[in-house]
Amino acid sequence: MERESISIFDMLKIGVGPSSSHTLGPWRAAERWLARLDSRNNLKLVDEVVVHLYGSLSLTGKGHATDYAVMLGLLGMDPERIPIENIDPLIKTINQDHVLRLNGVYDITFDPKKNIIFNKKFLPYHANGVKFQAKLKTGRTISKTYYSIGGGFVVSEERKNAKRKIDMFNKFPYPIEKGTDLLEACKTNGLKISELVVQNELSLRTAQQIDFELQRIWGTMFECMYTGCHTEGTLPGGLNVKRRAFEMHQYLKSDLPYSNPEEWMQTLRLTEVKFRQILKWVSCFALSVNEVNASLGRVVTAPTNGSAGVIPAVLMYYMVIENHAGNFEHIKQFLLVAGEIGSIFKKGATISAAMGGCQAEIGVSSAMAAGALTELLGGTPEQVLMAAEIAMEHHLGLTCDPIGGLVQIPCIERNSMGAIKAINAAELALGSDPSAAKVPLDKVVQTMWETAKDMSTKYKETSEGGLAVGVYLSDC
Repeated sequence: MERESISIFDMLKIGVGPSSSHTLGPWRAAERWLARLDSRNNLKLVDEVVVHLYGSLSLTGKGHATDYAVMLGLLGMDPERIPIENIDPLIKTINQDHVLRLNGVYDITFDPKKNIIFNKKFLPYHANGVKFQAKLKTGRTISKTYYSIGGGFVVSEERKNAKRKIDMFNKFPYPIEKGTDLLEACKTNGLKISELVVQNELSLRTAQQIDFELQRIWGTMFECMYTGCHTEGTLPGGLNVKRRAFEMHQYLKSDLPYSNPEEWMQTLRLTEVKFRQILKWVSCFALSVNEVNASLGRVVTAPTNGSAGVIPAVLMYYMVIENHAGNFEHIKQFLLVAGEIGSIFKKGATISAAMGGCQAEIGVSSAMAAGALTELLGGTPEQVLMAAEIAMEHHLGLTCDPIGGLVQIPCIERNSMGAIKAINAAELALGSDPSAAKVPLDKVVQTMWETAKDMSTKYKETSEGGLAVGVYLSDC
């Protein structure tokens, strides 16, 4: 159990696809390593860099663009702001010239085939290990190992930032570790979950900063759905997976004109809303995000890249189906609740598929979306947690077995399934008496973690079991 503060902005982070643990995490690790070198005045002395990828980062690294991520990180590029169209040219230049401009300043010889080493062995601390090694001009060799623990979170074994996070936790007006803590604080203070979360966030940043960052997160999600619904073709990686959101959107949309995402939303609010159409719209929104993710596009980890489509799809469902007057205040409320629920799963279990299988990604994102939707639809804090529990309960045991190590099959479709389950879970909770619930949220968090520990490594993002070996690449 992690007794430390986790902000909603830790749970919802802007980054580049296809994977938060295999792309964004190693990218951030490279940035941290450069900062460490610079703080010790070693950056300008670097003569050669070797990157060692371990365990799951090695086994599915190529499919998750882990090699791209570490190179972009070493270049000093920011995953939140790098123009997506610049990624391929930057990587192509390194592959051709065998030169990497370290932190954008110092040119070093770098051949990706020799300087990025894929080690299948697992390090004991975590399944996703990456070691950066530098040979200095003085002849000395220095190295540092980091672990990508899911959702873009990066730690070193000694966890030097842990004390700071614990101190932050103790400064929260409402420090929360478990669902029972959350319910007790809401009940004692007469607060909705979103209202409580705002109070915690205000101990870290101003109200204006909170709103600005939430608007940026929603803007990225919204733009991602818009892009996915308006882009056709085939996804990269060799599986020849056809983009489906484009054709689905063409079939569902009205003939009303629009020229930007905001006008698009207005036209969507006027479309047919029979049950089958609603199912298709929610699926379309989820697929659109994860097709962008699979194309190294910019998405929001929610709580991971592989599960990035669930929360936007359910929030978009609310905005265009449930409440045509929906505005930023509703978006803010949704994201605050979703982030808090996600943090409970991270503290009590894991959000890393390399540690817990896909239950840790799609399962958690579905629980986050279910709880958030429940509050928007008028549910009590007890019903919010009940919805989150229902959503996770029906993802327990879900494996992570991506074909070819790519975040495509079955990952993209799973986002549409997770979104639909979230909406269903919210409706079940809203129609139920939480006091009669047989399974509390904390129990399902504990059960998920026990399931994760018992799960075979074959089913934890290694592509060594399940569909990953049952379906031959030649058949694709």
